[in-house]
Formats: sequence, C-alpha cells, structure tokens
Amino acid sequence: MELTALPAFEDNYLWLLCDSTQALVVDPGSAPPVTEALHRLGLRLAAILVTHHHGDHTGGVAALRDATGAQVFGPAGESIPKPFTPVHGGDRVQALGIGWRVIGVPGHTAGHVAYFADDINGSPLLFCGDALFSGGCGRIFEGTPAQMLASLDALAALPADTLVCCAHEYTLNNLRFARAVEPDNTALANYQQQCQALRDQGKPTLPTHIGLERSVNPFLRSRQAAVSRSVKAHTGCTNDDVAVFAALRQWKDEFK
Repeated sequence: MELTALPAFEDNYLWLLCDSTQALVVDPGSAPPVTEALHRLGLRLAAILVTHHHGDHTGGVAALRDATGAQVFGPAGESIPKPFTPVHGGDRVQALGIGWRVIGVPGHTAGHVAYFADDINGSPLLFCGDALFSGGCGRIFEGTPAQMLASLDALAALPADTLVCCAHEYTLNNLRFARAVEPDNTALANYQQQCQALRDQGKPTLPTHIGLERSVNPFLRSRQAAVSRSVKAHTGCTNDDVAVFAALRQWKDEFK
C-alpha cells in the first residue's frame, strides 16, 4: 500500500491510499487533485472515507463518486453528499480490501468520526480528519470540551506506532503554542526543529505517530503536571480535568 498526502486549498491534505490498481481517498474537499493523482497513477477510485461535514472535507465527494462509482462512507449524524453509507462509532467497514474500525470523535463537529486500520504495511493507520492535529486538536465548534477530551483520550489510547494522518498542515503553528504551554519539554523542542526543517524543504510534517503526539501535544497531555500547572497559571482555572482542557483550548483559540 502507498500513502500519499495530496495538498489542497491553503493547507489541507487529502489522503490517498492505494495498491497497484485501486485507491481510497479521505476527505476530498476538492476533486481535481484526486482526479489528477488517479490519472497519473493509473488507479480506480474504490472508496471515499469522510470524517465530518465541513466543506473543505466534502466539496469533491459528489463529483468523485459520480465519476468513478466509488462507495462513500461518512458519519451518520452529519450532512454528507448523498448517497453515502452512514457509519457510527464502533462500526467496522471494508474499503480497499481493508477492515476499518470507525471511532466516534465528537467535538470539532457533533458527529465527527475517525477511521483506524490495524495493519497497513506493518503499522496501524489512523485517518482522523480535524479531531487531532500534530501538536494540536480541532476547534470545538459543535461539541463540548468534555466530548473533545474523551475523543482525544480514545485516540491517544491507540498503539504508539499508529501513523496519524491529519487533514491540515497546522503543525508549526501548533508547536509554537505547545512551546508556550510547555517550554521545558525537550522532545517538543526537538520535534519543532525537525518540522521546521521539513517545511523549509517544502515537505509535509505529516503523518505523525500517536506515541510522538503523546510526548509533544498539549491536548493529549492536559493531565500532565507541567501542562496543567501552565494552564492554571495562565487562566486561573480549577483542578477539574475538563475545565483544564477547556481552558487550554480557549488559550489556543486566542493565541497570537
């Protein structure tokens, strides 16, 4: 299997996973980058996985489905271009000959889902949309901080070697904030340097790994003493886990 990040818009990645003849694409907000890649590689589009309803993740779904006959999977509770196969957290679906576990990750949107496979080329693989970013997480538009914290807990519990395919190139901005929260985190400082070097070469910082994110991402570390102390010092919030997480998310929302 070959995994490719197709750039779209200003900072989106449309993830293409393919074997020698077929492909699936995740969150195709725009059809042309996918169509071009399929043509260049001589592939048939077999499936489309959608994590949530935002237009930069769904804008190309109808055109690609109509042109290729690909089966579309998307969250049951959200407005996805019809027809599509609705999925819920806990479901298992087959796409590209692979069994995918659907993980409900509400918070960014009310019905957001992620797709997890146990073994792609020897490693687990996660398509997480806008729930989790490298060094960050999605803004809470439709859910609650408690939902988002629970969603990130579920993703953080995946195997450490899980490849994490996020939908946006937000890493450097996220890491600037993470350093403000946790300035003494050596792993974070080293990772920031590595990511800056990749971007300087015009390369993506993604995919990342769950194990790495546990060590650098403040939103997966909000219960860690250093992070919670920093949040409390900055915001004056209480000791409650959800309150600390909510204050951390608000801090990021306002961070310049």
